[in-house]
Amino acid sequence: MEQPKNQNLRIERFDHRLIFAKKGRAKYISHLDLMRTMQRSFKRAGVPIWYTQGFNPHAYLMFPLALPLGAESETEILDIALTERIDNDELVKKLNAAMPEGLYFIRSYEPQMKHTQICSAEYEIRITASDCTAQRLYQLFSEFYSGSSIEAQKRVKPKRGAKAGIKTIDIKPYVKLDKALADGDSLLIVLTLPAGGTLNLNTSVLTDAFLNKYQLEAEEIYVKRTKILCENGELFT
Repeated sequence: MEQPKNQNLRIERFDHRLIFAKKGRAKYISHLDLMRTMQRSFKRAGVPIWYTQGFNPHAYLMFPLALPLGAESETEILDIALTERIDNDELVKKLNAAMPEGLYFIRSYEPQMKHTQICSAEYEIRITASDCTAQRLYQLFSEFYSGSSIEAQKRVKPKRGAKAGIKTIDIKPYVKLDKALADGDSLLIVLTLPAGGTLNLNTSVLTDAFLNKYQLEAEEIYVKRTKILCENGELFT
């Protein structure tokens, strides 16, 4: 059998952890399209990406935690490997010159933690609803959160040979509310939800449960991820 051309190559690699923002219209780019966008942008920037070895080499670009579609963030993480040593500031400058609107890199540094250390993420949520003032939304949310449970619908991954389904779960034990208040014409919520390899909760699971309970129609739901955290509450770096 013919061996792949990169078999047994020992190409030196230089690892970088990049922090990037996803804002404006870019928040509607799906995770799969984001990966493709990054690959094209890195190519335009002329950054020497390290490719995995084996029978199916691919560019090493690793997102440890996907961002929910429609959410903004300035704390997203992308791990890459390069075949040449490039200064962190120079790398950020090169990449930003090739990025589309709404996507930009903030900083680059050597990875300090493993992806498996990610445990939760903090979000800022703003909700405005038709025929409901911000103060009334706050009162309803306070009642909603103070209950003994929060029943929500969550999509369940199918077992082999079965179809995907929806089940009702109590998410109250997994929601850590940091702040809720009426702010201007919207309800502002700051909370932490589980994220990572063990359990992931999308903000829409909570907001849908809240709106459905009181039969509210949201005019706008704004979501921004503000922190990615480890089990001990430290920032993931």
